[in-house]
Amino acid sequence: MRSYLCVFMTLFTLNGLLSLDFSYHKYKELTVILKNYSQSYPKLSPSLYSIGNSREGRQLWVLELTATNKSAIGTPNVKLIANIHGNEAVGRELLLHLIEYLGENYGTDPTVTWIMRNTRIHILPSMNPDGFEKASEGMCVGEHGRCNLRNMDLNRNFPDFYVKNMYPSQPESTAIQKWMDKTPFILSASLHGGALVANYPFDTVKELTSLPINPPSISADDDVFRHLATVYANRHPKMHFGIACPDGGKNFTGGITNGAAWYPFQGGMQDFNYFKHGCMELTLEISCCKYPPARDLPQLWEDNKEALIEFITQAHRGIRGTVYDSRTEKPIPKANMKIIGREMMFNSSQNGEFWRILLPGKYRLQINATGFHSDIVPFEVIDHKNDLPQPTILRIPLFHTSLPKPTAPPPKPTTLFPPHLFTSTYPPSPAPDTKNYTKEIRDQNIYDNPVKLLRRKSNSGNWPSTNYVVFCIILTVNLLS
Repeated sequence: MRSYLCVFMTLFTLNGLLSLDFSYHKYKELTVILKNYSQSYPKLSPSLYSIGNSREGRQLWVLELTATNKSAIGTPNVKLIANIHGNEAVGRELLLHLIEYLGENYGTDPTVTWIMRNTRIHILPSMNPDGFEKASEGMCVGEHGRCNLRNMDLNRNFPDFYVKNMYPSQPESTAIQKWMDKTPFILSASLHGGALVANYPFDTVKELTSLPINPPSISADDDVFRHLATVYANRHPKMHFGIACPDGGKNFTGGITNGAAWYPFQGGMQDFNYFKHGCMELTLEISCCKYPPARDLPQLWEDNKEALIEFITQAHRGIRGTVYDSRTEKPIPKANMKIIGREMMFNSSQNGEFWRILLPGKYRLQINATGFHSDIVPFEVIDHKNDLPQPTILRIPLFHTSLPKPTAPPPKPTTLFPPHLFTSTYPPSPAPDTKNYTKEIRDQNIYDNPVKLLRRKSNSGNWPSTNYVVFCIILTVNLLS
């Protein structure tokens, strides 16, 4: 009864909205707060669900928020997780305040409104509720409450990119893996405490070394990860300075670090997100003290609020699209995809959707699906110089193997693409074969259509030859038929 009375005292109604105090909330309090939020902010269609139970039987609650139609195709899924280490408590409370902030500012704040109309956000405030129940407020260092009930570090409990994880799988980490099997997340953040830095993959290494300085373990998408980390650090009033915490921590240039360059370990969650599902996750260390006094929470919220909002917008950077059967126009699920030059694979969703965060540049997308001819599609991500990113949208038809494979220009030698490409500008793609224009390509403006080319020539005063005009007319008629 006391815990529920405490919840009542932490919430009060203001203009029909809930207002949350700045204090730490135990599991029962957290549950009541999330259930209250799930009945508030109807314009964001809040949906409270559990992805499983902790070792001690507590629900792992997730609140989903979006202002888009839940059946809409192409909306990216973003997840935010906190409290994977039970004694790192700040992120748990900040995510509750983020829910409130999104709900209260939808319809009035342009950025929040845009995010919610174009994104599905899934918030898991506590991945380790058992550990949190044991941890103590005011403990800035130490391990008490870090692990779950079985004394397992959950951030060492995931399949690893390089080695087999020998630790027995825990229900909390298993729940995350099953969750990711069901939901095609594109972007993620895990909120930690004990430092002030944006950490990005890889944490793992092929072999541990005895060098005095840890070398970085670089992923194929290092440019994107560095960008995401920099976005967060730069929006944080202190993190981007890279100054070490008072307890003798490390300085981080720009407030970001490769995980292994800080300290390598295996079985981490952010690496699993990336190599298994193509989801780009950062580990955000957001407070020097792991479990600071509650009086510090208002300032910690102000320090991280804008950075969290800016981070979520990055889910719309790069490309998104659908892959479908050219005959039936039905979506093709589980198509295997990769950006040529970046070996990390990703898959289309059950609805044939795909997403990839990329920086401006020219790229080629390789698609393979059982029963279909493989394809390579060149595309470009454009820097629109806007406050909010705009993705390149692709609709890609695949042709069944029972049909002749469409002719296409041979790709340029793969030696043009190094094994790891750390910049986002690719060599120019081969010129498109205009004999194989499709309605989908024309509609999505992947290539200029011949009418545009003809108009461009006429506007320049350089009229084309009669043969070229006839060719454009014939080709245009075929496209429109």
